[in-house]
Amino acid sequence: MIQLPFERQEYQERLTKIRAEMRRRELELLVINDVANQHYITGYDGWSFYTPQTVLVPVEDGAEPVWLGRAMDAAGGLLTAWMKPENVVGFPEPYVQRADRHPMDWIAQWIVSKGWGGRRIGIELEAYYYSPKAHARLVAGLPNATFVDADLLVNWIRSVKSPAEIGYLRKASRLAEAAVTAAYDAIAPGVRECDAIAKIQAAQVAGSADYAGDITALPPTILGGENASAPHIMWSDRRFGKDETIALELAGVCRRYTAGLARTVQLGRASPQVTETAKAVLEGMEAVLSSIRPGVLAEDVELAWRGVIERYGLKKESRIGYSIGVAYPPDWGEHTISLRPGDKSVLQPGNVIHSILGMWMDGWGIEVSETILVTATGAETLTNLPREIHAKA
Repeated sequence: MIQLPFERQEYQERLTKIRAEMRRRELELLVINDVANQHYITGYDGWSFYTPQTVLVPVEDGAEPVWLGRAMDAAGGLLTAWMKPENVVGFPEPYVQRADRHPMDWIAQWIVSKGWGGRRIGIELEAYYYSPKAHARLVAGLPNATFVDADLLVNWIRSVKSPAEIGYLRKASRLAEAAVTAAYDAIAPGVRECDAIAKIQAAQVAGSADYAGDITALPPTILGGENASAPHIMWSDRRFGKDETIALELAGVCRRYTAGLARTVQLGRASPQVTETAKAVLEGMEAVLSSIRPGVLAEDVELAWRGVIERYGLKKESRIGYSIGVAYPPDWGEHTISLRPGDKSVLQPGNVIHSILGMWMDGWGIEVSETILVTATGAETLTNLPREIHAKA
């Protein structure tokens, strides 16, 4: 018995929205290469995307999407995807990692066999695991098709969450809080970064008595010492030092739905610069939360933040938030809404934003973030942990 994350009706509602946009763009077939979008449409869940894998959505109402991937992973599709078995299709093993042939050769032939070889095809061209060679071989195998870039078509539909999706995000938020709490307990002068990470990951994956935690699309980030000036550097066996400011960027994940949560730990004594910057960041988060509501532009939320930090003489070039939801490695952002100048996306109920206010300085950094639901009247923080710097002797 397949244990789907959602009722089948929810998948049908998603397809209805996708097909409406396909018709608006005059697309007859959609080729989904983004792994998170594949999961969103079909429920398929497996670590199989290291070989070519795609989902096809024909425009006809009532037609099921088709998952195509490695033959040995089709068994996983039968266990996790909601479609009929004939719509979970595996390409033969002789097409796996061979120089003289490519899985997209076989997939192109399969598309032709369905009578779809001459269609106007929308295709995701910016997906992480869709290579230039894969695209070239698919195009070569479908000479009568017309290809149109449909990047982010599904992502924008995903950006408005259903009540069931928000339920998973609430559970993910509890796991994110557990991960940060584990970091607070583990980090101390003399402790190795890798040992702290091990305890953080245990908290992320163990989940709760009622639900499991999943692997995060981004690994845990601990930024201390000289590494604090580089926001995405990885951990090592370096030991935390006395009077060190440590920025944490962590997450919790439930059924692939991700809630991000960043906080800062202070070992020993904080410098006046750290204390003053923390004040600016915390005040800035209040400004962000106060400005989020339906109808507001994404750029105006960033403007509220910038107005605060400018009064403190600070400047931040990078965006301060992005839409978040279902995610697979290597990224948990949805690539749609960004809180930054020039982004005129209109916030609406059901959007979920990870607002991360990171200030990375020379030799230290501060991070504070929240996963925020846009409600009918304003904003709700799904993550709930004190934002002040966590001080440890």
